[in-house]
Amino acid sequence: MLVNGVWQENWQPVQAKDEDGRFIRQTSSFRHWITPDGQPGPTGRGGFRAESGRYHLYVAYICPWASRTLMARELKGLQDVIGVTVVNPVMTDQGWRFGGFPGAQEDTLNGARYMHELYTHADPQISGRATVPVLWDKHTGTIVNNESADILRMLNSAFDHLVSQGPDLYPADLAEDIDRLNAHLYTELNNGVYQAGFASTQQAYEEAYHKVFRALDELETRLADGRDFLFGSRLTETDIRLFVTLVRFDAAYHGLFKCNRNTLREVPALNGYMHRMLALEGIGKTVHLDHIKAGYYSIKALNPGGIVPMGPQRL
Repeated sequence: MLVNGVWQENWQPVQAKDEDGRFIRQTSSFRHWITPDGQPGPTGRGGFRAESGRYHLYVAYICPWASRTLMARELKGLQDVIGVTVVNPVMTDQGWRFGGFPGAQEDTLNGARYMHELYTHADPQISGRATVPVLWDKHTGTIVNNESADILRMLNSAFDHLVSQGPDLYPADLAEDIDRLNAHLYTELNNGVYQAGFASTQQAYEEAYHKVFRALDELETRLADGRDFLFGSRLTETDIRLFVTLVRFDAAYHGLFKCNRNTLREVPALNGYMHRMLALEGIGKTVHLDHIKAGYYSIKALNPGGIVPMGPQRL
């Protein structure tokens, strides 16, 4: 945790909680937007023009929010436009660190040892948590944005004048429906599993548990008609938002987060959908089960012994 630019305490999973023990997620600190002409986006200041080689993503394979941005980068063909650095999945007392795990990388761009050093480089007086993903501007040496939902939208369209490929993940004719389902999925499922896992009272846990499985039952019904994706035949950002939770469900949320009414493998339409997404070109390479298990089971508050389960070995 950073307070006025100084690391103050060991990393803790519970960012905040209400009087009933419900987990409350921190609001993202940097909300600037990359736009084709560098004009301001929906939030923040302008000056961030979409240019090849200017921007860099810092991500964790364990993190569903960061994985959203990796998937968009792959689907939109931006691998040569935006670089990537992957952090170590095992959480330390100083949060995310670089290197030291297979598939994790050193920060050759800025030379940081820990993610929080990039936050204080961007804002020497910042207070809050040093999260991933981070979208970094190499020209100005600062963080553009650390909100995955924003970054996903930027990667979908801001660079189209440089690279125009892949599906439109936020088509105008589905925008209202996408926004509506995104909000529902976030509250009930994407963040719901965390509210179950990090609940500090029985009441808060049971409330989150029921939300999670109510949402999964609704989605199972929606997909049972044989459609390929949530909105029919078109892949959208909502599919990415759902997939990143589903692909972690049996490996982490079912056991460690106590979302254990059933595994995803026992839910046929959703399980088939998850594997259909996993088979899409560019998606599978962003999923690393070793990082997912090592990262979640390194959370000392939930797993003091740090023992990583042997299974599942595959999705």
